[in-house]
Amino acid sequence: MTEIVDWIVALLALFGAAFSIISAVGLLRLPDIFTRSHAATKAATLGVLCVVLAAFLFFMVHTQTFSLRFVLTLVFVFVTAPVGGHLIARAAYNAGVPLAEGSSQDALSRSRKENRSFNEEETDNHH
Repeated sequence: MTEIVDWIVALLALFGAAFSIISAVGLLRLPDIFTRSHAATKAATLGVLCVVLAAFLFFMVHTQTFSLRFVLTLVFVFVTAPVGGHLIARAAYNAGVPLAEGSSQDALSRSRKENRSFNEEETDNHH
């Protein structure tokens, strides 16, 4: 039984390392902050989750202890990394950082225009 868990731990650690490398390559290769934040949050989160899960399983099987720290780390990373990436991208968009050349969609632009026209109508109605 321990050998099977060791293989699972090794595979999880390898997948985690692979996702981390993919994230690093994405950070270097992708053209703008929006796509880079995508690579940094999605792939890096999966990488960290795989490595922490591997460590959790390893210590649970070999030392017979349940580590709440690993579980809290999993939850914290899973919740905070995507939210942080989203907020960074939103802040960059609001600051006027341009999209990369070749970007075909700006879904937030249409939403912003609709909100501005709605807000202008609201202020006109109040005056």
